Amino acid sequence: MVDLSIGTPVDASPSVLQAALAAGADAPGYPTALGTPALRTAAADWLARRLGVTVAEPHGPDPSVIPTVGSKELVALLPTLLGLSGSGTVLIPEVAYPTYEVGAVLAGLAVRRCDVPPDDATGVVLVWLNSPGNPHGRVLTDDELRAWAAWGRARGVPVVADECYITLGWDVEPRSLLHPAVAGDDHSGLLAVHSLSKQSNAAGYRAGLLSGDPALVRQAWEVRRHLGLLVPGPVQDAMTAALADDAHVAEQKERYRARRATLLAAVRAAGLRVDHSEAGLYLWATRDEDCWTTIDWLAGLGIVAAPGTFYGPSGARHVRMALTASDERIAAAAERLAG
Repeated sequence: MVDLSIGTPVDASPSVLQAALAAGADAPGYPTALGTPALRTAAADWLARRLGVTVAEPHGPDPSVIPTVGSKELVALLPTLLGLSGSGTVLIPEVAYPTYEVGAVLAGLAVRRCDVPPDDATGVVLVWLNSPGNPHGRVLTDDELRAWAAWGRARGVPVVADECYITLGWDVEPRSLLHPAVAGDDHSGLLAVHSLSKQSNAAGYRAGLLSGDPALVRQAWEVRRHLGLLVPGPVQDAMTAALADDAHVAEQKERYRARRATLLAAVRAAGLRVDHSEAGLYLWATRDEDCWTTIDWLAGLGIVAAPGTFYGPSGARHVRMALTASDERIAAAAERLAG
């Protein structure tokens, strides 16, 4: 079987990460939940250099950026970390990464799916955006991001953007919610989540970032440190090195670009339509039929994909195909689709 169902990196972790991890291996003391000064500096520099985002003083009493144990745990726990448990509603995209809903459920909150700011904000306590989106690779425009930011600020509702695929734009250049063209002069009411899993082939390191409104970042940090949500010291060293090095990110992106070109051409030649998918590591494909029928058809070719219903009712006629398989597996999938 060619497994394109899970977006887990398969290429080697870059040597710059491995060397920094090994160099920091003598770590007898507890790491800090706040992040080392070197890591917070590297993260702030990365945000400015790669995304055009200038965060508030990262070493201030209210930090503007902190490390997280990957991005998934943060997504799952953020409503709880912000003290939103018990009542209220979390807005998530119509088609979305399932962990947004998991985090709401864990906090005892309701979930409402919508892709535009609703007129009725009754009970809404948090908004999740995802651009580039998982599973469909959709990128929100500046106008869409600004509309959400303004909506949340006018109602005192935090707006959080999951931007874990933001360095992987293909047909468009994704913009951060924290960019001054969107957020304006400050990040009040706004947060962004980033990850080294895909851009640095570091999913096994569990290395992520939370940045934005210092008041909200501090609130999350204060709870995280009491829960023991600490990024290991050697991993923080590896993150520092990775965030300072753009070469390995560019190299990996080109690998994914080549795999995308191969798979995209084969999928279209086989009669499927690919929607969105202008960024990220997935093709959001359809044969205009129930997704499970497409899953069965692909299985008959020896290809495993993810059914769109995993990501919400609106995904019922699509499947998600990951670009994270090896060159050989992507080539095998293309050959089977052509057969």
